[in-house]
Amino acid sequence: MDFVLRALLQVVYTNLICISVLRYDLTGMYYREKLSGLRLRECYDVAPDRIRQYLEAEIQFVLSNVKDASLVLELGCGYGRVLKPIASYASFVIGSDISDDSLQLAKSYMKPFRNYMLVQTDAAELSFRSNLFDAVLCIQNGLSAFEADSNRVIRESIRVTKNNGTILFSSYSPKIWEERLKWFRKQSEAGLLGKIDDHRTLNGTIACYDGFTATTFSGTDFVKLFAEAGQHAQIIEIDNSSLFCRVTKEGK
Repeated sequence: MDFVLRALLQVVYTNLICISVLRYDLTGMYYREKLSGLRLRECYDVAPDRIRQYLEAEIQFVLSNVKDASLVLELGCGYGRVLKPIASYASFVIGSDISDDSLQLAKSYMKPFRNYMLVQTDAAELSFRSNLFDAVLCIQNGLSAFEADSNRVIRESIRVTKNNGTILFSSYSPKIWEERLKWFRKQSEAGLLGKIDDHRTLNGTIACYDGFTATTFSGTDFVKLFAEAGQHAQIIEIDNSSLFCRVTKEGK
């Protein structure tokens, strides 16, 4: 279990559960303060059947790519929805998120697993040493949810991944736009999001009157971001619903 000790020792701060980072922007604060913990889980509870199929397809694709990994990092782990099934396949998993409420819920959600750790940290300033993880993932349009500097998030994900390790990011396929919008309307009707602004909601962007905005990264966006960081990205569409960006880290 030396890889576990290495992971724990590379965390900059010594708190065993959370690392506090104070830099948040508007959308990041929305997820931290308004759409976290139980409210975040409710968003998935109200998901229509087609969205549930999409979410499960993403998890299955992730599992097929990390099943032999010793140490996996998930960026934007929320309450552990994806982290939990990964823990059944990987030797040790670390989930990071900006929301303390979500991480506290994740501690309960991850029971009875013991091969995990949760940290509260900024995906653009990861508190791990370089070349540590066998796989790093950020799925379900997580890069949009961060609203951090996308280039910094990508570069940090590359930095902490081992040479020849796997990096997975995902976003929505345009083919599921209508179902995605229906899902967000259900969240709005349930009081989990503000009222949707139909004038600004189009072309992959969902906007609410309360300041919430969800954008979409395209396959071209991912290829460009990783190319600027010196890596080759492969774009894979699954289930006519999700676009995965898969990178095998090339060492220098």
